[in-house]
Amino acid sequence: MKWFIASDLHGSAFYCKEMLAAYDREKADRILFLGDLLYHGPRNDLPKEYAPKEVIMLLNERKQDILCVRGNCDAEVDQMVLEFPVLADYAYICDSGVTVYATHGHLYHEKNLPPLHKGDILLHGHTHVPVCVEHEDYIYMNPGSLSLPKEESWHGYMTLENGVFLWKDLSGEIKKKYEGK
Repeated sequence: MKWFIASDLHGSAFYCKEMLAAYDREKADRILFLGDLLYHGPRNDLPKEYAPKEVIMLLNERKQDILCVRGNCDAEVDQMVLEFPVLADYAYICDSGVTVYATHGHLYHEKNLPPLHKGDILLHGHTHVPVCVEHEDYIYMNPGSLSLPKEESWHGYMTLENGVFLWKDLSGEIKKKYEGK
């Protein structure tokens, strides 16, 4: 199974269309979305083509493909317009012997760990910075942000297939790779 992993869209219709085009190019089986779908939040500038109503329409067209966790900018009112679940604080996925604890990052993160087994992956967005940090007992990964990248990073996403994680910009160029041990 091939996962397309993205985070922090923040209501940008422009980057939603770019993300969906990348998802189609990747021929992935599912989108794992790490939250902050519709709103930009008080600390962020408006992203390019901020249009939450258009994002709602675009995402609902792909509802069968999306597994989503709740971000700090997501609310119950969003669930009233989105046709796929968006309010879970976390999700587990297992792929090729890899267990991934997926969350947004505002509740569980490197300084407040969820229950993990040795070798598990803590995957979250929230910081808008793509990273991969190998700790003694777990690995922390972040795909960065689709619409509002920070710390001079790129507009991008990750893929997971056969235990291999790839960080890519929206054109599909590989920026980082993690194959595990």
